[in-house]
Amino acid sequence: MNKRIYFNAFHMNCVVHQSPGLWVRAEDQAHNYTDLDTWVDLAKLLERGRFDALFLADVVGVYDVYRGNRVAALTQAAQVPVNDPALLIPAMAYATKHLGFAFTSSILQYHPFIFARLISTLDHLTKGRVAWNIVTSYLESGAHSIGQPGLLPHDQRYDMAEDYLEVCYKLWEGSWQDDAVVKDRERGIYADPAKVWDVHHDGKYFSTHGCHLSEPSPQRTPVLYQAGGSPRGREFAARHAECVFVSGLNPVKVGDSIRDTRDQARRSGRNPQDILFFLYAKVITADTEAAVQRKHDEYLSYVNYEGALALLSGWAGIDFSQYELDKPLEYVETNAVRTLMQAFIRPDSQRRWTLRELVKLVGLSGGGPLLMGTPEQLAQTFQEWVAAGVDGFNLAYMVTPGSFVDFVDGVVPILQRRGLMQTEYQDGTLREKLMGPGRARLRAPHPAVQHRR
Repeated sequence: MNKRIYFNAFHMNCVVHQSPGLWVRAEDQAHNYTDLDTWVDLAKLLERGRFDALFLADVVGVYDVYRGNRVAALTQAAQVPVNDPALLIPAMAYATKHLGFAFTSSILQYHPFIFARLISTLDHLTKGRVAWNIVTSYLESGAHSIGQPGLLPHDQRYDMAEDYLEVCYKLWEGSWQDDAVVKDRERGIYADPAKVWDVHHDGKYFSTHGCHLSEPSPQRTPVLYQAGGSPRGREFAARHAECVFVSGLNPVKVGDSIRDTRDQARRSGRNPQDILFFLYAKVITADTEAAVQRKHDEYLSYVNYEGALALLSGWAGIDFSQYELDKPLEYVETNAVRTLMQAFIRPDSQRRWTLRELVKLVGLSGGGPLLMGTPEQLAQTFQEWVAAGVDGFNLAYMVTPGSFVDFVDGVVPILQRRGLMQTEYQDGTLREKLMGPGRARLRAPHPAVQHRR
């Protein structure tokens, strides 16, 4: 029996997410990102294709590392302008019944008390279909924009995230008893004050004293995503994450990273199978191999190298304008996205990349694997990655919504016929759809559970 594969669409509330230059193509509608109809139509398409969720990326800050300014990012719309992803979710949820919505929010953006209420509100409005991608930020410009002198050191940002999560867990899981809301019309009592408790937290980074402002939502704590691939990031994922966003070109190395995270989860007392791993990938598909290659060549001709370098420099925390295009890159420890540097520039990586090669890769595939082929060929490719340890895929686009239309109409029927993709949705919350019936809320020994009354 084939293993069911999970699929998310990977998008961002901006013009250029991972395809610098392709927004100028006539069929690409990313420039309509400020139009709510664009997002509602996308959500309907993804639900028709039985996607598990729409995963919305985000950054706070601009890509100003390349050449020490934001000129390339602005001229090429490289993740700027970018709007808040959370505000899209209620309209898309209203237009759908089952599709999940994962959105990225940095621990820099909100005080955890305010963020906890935002999540609870979304969980209510979506009937339990919301997930949070926990990030610690990697752009120094983001820290500067909110009045901080700069980002904390890489591993210390994860310490800050631990503190942030503890506040959220206490508010989501420990402030309101399940039966606190009585809605007693005869006595005129909505909630029993004896069943609502204050949260007291004085951590190194965050403090709060008071009760959660929202009554318990369907999931209480949202489904938790995390995308750190560094040793400290994997440690954090093993403790907290239910879904981990992974990247890499080599199935063996990606599989090793997944097994390491599962082993750490096991050592911390968690069931390692309670964590799902989603591989970042882009897909180009058509009815024939020749048509696939034509699409690839067309897309490649539109890649904008300035936009790609703006993204690459921001991710790596290195101004690549100072580097020779055809000289193998040397590894440098940075305070930004270490996974990228470790995957492509470390001496022990599979190959030594030049800047020219890396820019071409980033410009076309966003730095992850580019999966090309007919629907039948892609079905086999997905199975090979699953055999390496992957549970699902976060699929980015070349053009939107066209890349998703191609996948839904061409690849999804093949996957469904092979038993690799769901044909109908599981009832219930997003956590139940991913983890199984009766799993609406987190279960022990997840650290959130210890805060329940």
